[in-house]
Amino acid sequence: MPLTESQNRNNETDHGRGVIRDNALKAVVTSAVFRMRVVKSKKGKGSFQRKGKHAGRESYSMAA
Repeated sequence: MPLTESQNRNNETDHGRGVIRDNALKAVVTSAVFRMRVVKSKKGKGSFQRKGKHAGRESYSMAA
């Protein structure tokens, strides 16, 4: 049974693919929703942040 226009609008997800015609699951899984993200720790191991002059964010003359 084909879906009506109102049923299609209710099932929309912000996946950035436009109109999906063939394989909806593949389109959603390969979209930006399931993209790998690297999250910087705020506390615990790997969260230490040096000041700007140590990380190479400033030029030497400004840091000295």
